[in-house]
Amino acid sequence: MTWLGAVPAWCWWLIALVVVAGGQQYRVAISHSDTAQARTELSDYRLQVAERDRRAAAQARTEEQRRQKAADEEGEHARKKLEEVTGRATAAESAAGGLRGEIDRLRAGRSATCGAIATQQRQAGTSAVVVLGGLLEEADRMAGSLATALERSRVAGLACESVYNALTK
Repeated sequence: MTWLGAVPAWCWWLIALVVVAGGQQYRVAISHSDTAQARTELSDYRLQVAERDRRAAAQARTEEQRRQKAADEEGEHARKKLEEVTGRATAAESAAGGLRGEIDRLRAGRSATCGAIATQQRQAGTSAVVVLGGLLEEADRMAGSLATALERSRVAGLACESVYNALTK
């Protein structure tokens, strides 16, 4: 008999069971180690993504604040220009009012000096002065309102262009 035959069969089964159980225990330990490493890598990845998101949000806020500041500055500049335009329009309206007063004075003077002229000639002359004076007044009013509207739209367009240029730097 050999020494292998001296060991009972149930011991061989026990040895095989211990070897298989040990192998399984080793596989479980390695699996736990791999799982822990994967969890660590996942946690690191999540931290990296969170940090990237935080930086992107901060950068977006900074850019939005820069754009808002540029738009506010250009808006303030446009408001000042519109105030200047309004002031100039008011001054022009005042000057136009003076011209209209002068036209009224000339009409009145024309009526007074035409007393010695014949009635027909006076009526024809008076009506011509009245018509021309009315046309001049109306043209002056319209030119003033058109000039004001044109200047306002020009200032608004320039402000819009400035805001666009400031935002696309």
